[in-house]
Amino acid sequence: MFVDTPITVRYAETDMMGVVYHGSYLLYFEDGRVDFLKRNGFSYTEIEEQGYMSPVYHADISYGAALRYGEEAFVRTSVESATPTRAVYRQRVFRAGDDPEVDRPLVDAKMTLCLVDKETFRPVSQKHALPALYAFYQQEVAGE
Repeated sequence: MFVDTPITVRYAETDMMGVVYHGSYLLYFEDGRVDFLKRNGFSYTEIEEQGYMSPVYHADISYGAALRYGEEAFVRTSVESATPTRAVYRQRVFRAGDDPEVDRPLVDAKMTLCLVDKETFRPVSQKHALPALYAFYQQEVAGE
């Protein structure tokens, strides 16, 4: 399953050439992950209220074509794999109107996030701390 999150490129997200600055894609990916969780019944705010955070552990990003100021696009987010302490999201950016089954993504990323205790920042098991979320990840990975 995937979730498409719309993006409108804002001026502040671009460089002097009007092209999206490479670091701005990390913000788009965050919006995509939060939207993915929300649309599947999980609130990142509630996860934090339970005493957990999910920081980025690793980012693997391939940049292709550029987005420019004012353009419309979307981030397609899905879960690629999950372990008790980490989840790997596949996130791809397309221009609005692109067909992800045919068109190549402008940016393609795998974002690995881990679950940590909010106070100590030590890793915790999603399987034990957030069993419903972990079960959801497992279903997504299995394609159910």
